[in-house]
Amino acid sequence: MSRSAHPAGPRHADVLPEGHYTAPPADLNALDAKVWSRTVQRGEDGVVTVGGMEVTRLAEEFGTPAYFLDEADFRARCRAWADAFGPDADVFYAGKAFLSRAVVRWLTEEGLNLDVCSGGELATALDAGMPAERIAFHGNNKSQEEIERAVSAGVGRIVLDSFQEIVRVAHVAQAQGRRQRVQIRVTVGVEAHTHEFIATAHEDQKFGIGLADGQAAEAVRRALKLDGLELIGIHSHIGSQIFDMAGFEVSARRVVQLLAQVRDEHGVELPEIDLGGGLGIAYTSEDDPREPHDIAKALREIVTRECEAAKLRTPRISVEPGRAIVGPSAFTLYRVGTIKPLHGLRTYVSVDGGMSDNIRTALYDAEYSVALVSRTSDAAPMLSRVVGKHCESGDIVVKDAFLPADVAPGDLLAVPATGAYCRSMASNYNHALRPPVVAVKNGRARVIVRRETEEDLLRLDVG
Repeated sequence: MSRSAHPAGPRHADVLPEGHYTAPPADLNALDAKVWSRTVQRGEDGVVTVGGMEVTRLAEEFGTPAYFLDEADFRARCRAWADAFGPDADVFYAGKAFLSRAVVRWLTEEGLNLDVCSGGELATALDAGMPAERIAFHGNNKSQEEIERAVSAGVGRIVLDSFQEIVRVAHVAQAQGRRQRVQIRVTVGVEAHTHEFIATAHEDQKFGIGLADGQAAEAVRRALKLDGLELIGIHSHIGSQIFDMAGFEVSARRVVQLLAQVRDEHGVELPEIDLGGGLGIAYTSEDDPREPHDIAKALREIVTRECEAAKLRTPRISVEPGRAIVGPSAFTLYRVGTIKPLHGLRTYVSVDGGMSDNIRTALYDAEYSVALVSRTSDAAPMLSRVVGKHCESGDIVVKDAFLPADVAPGDLLAVPATGAYCRSMASNYNHALRPPVVAVKNGRARVIVRRETEEDLLRLDVG
């Protein structure tokens, strides 16, 4: 990410350390709407509200750290994606971003489908009432038990990720007297402009079946011969947190070429194409995400153009937004503890959470924004690093940010855009208790995933 020229020196430092930093905003009390959910506002006293509730009250009632999920914002994003793609396409929410029974019910009510990638996610989806035919089952190493449960439940599609899995799913379906709808996931050789660990369509990685070496075509041949399978299409996913549509264009072109090869060889035009998810969101003011209608328009044009060139009927399109729906809908609320100024460097602001509730900064070098949300401040900006309480030097929540120079122990800080991959990747490192997820809407708040307790930890420790 690009950085602007050095700003004026921060508090507690005569000079800035090496590197470039985004200049501090003119008003540290202003909230950039791009990175916050729709109902977040700051009152005249500086206290931030979400869903009509003050964060000070939320912190008192539910404690910190905690994730606060703006239900109205989540539902609005579901509707925006459904409206953008319309009835002639399918939107599958990627459950790996964040899944709970409440979220499943919201998805069901808003008309979205659900993508799961584990037995636990499937169990949550079914328990919360998601119709099985609206569920897609992903994963590069599905167990026999997971396949049996998915087929038995009647999931709408299983995405096949290997030659072994083609046979496993076919055998399970035949044993149950079923014909399972499937897609084949292919790796299309696209280098998405994203972090190495979340790019998923280049050839040297664990997902999918290679296209360039002819393996994907062979997978189609095998799937079409097996009575237990109904091959409905091809699946491709190029990565995550992507803003550039060029990768999707290349991916769609190569997938359509495979569809044409299937038609020419087998006389079959597969009716569906899934382009995955991975569209980026704004974590900082420098991020510029696309709106769902723009994404839908671009993807439709790409697929239609490529199919016309190949003289194919345009297949039904599926997409899998997860982060793009839940990511901006939540923020994490922390309470400030220790403040440690380092002369000539920056000020370390420690909070009561850390890498156990947000591993992405340590894992992906992810960037986040942060704001003082419990009061207003007229103090000068201070170059800060917001860190957690774990016994790791890499326990960083926000690597570089400007906070008011009078930030003090007891203040509340909020990190926006933490709805995706924070609670779902949370851990008990240092025996930390995973925070609750609290849904807020129209002046009311309710726990949808409760905070862990010490009893929870000890109950699992049977030694």
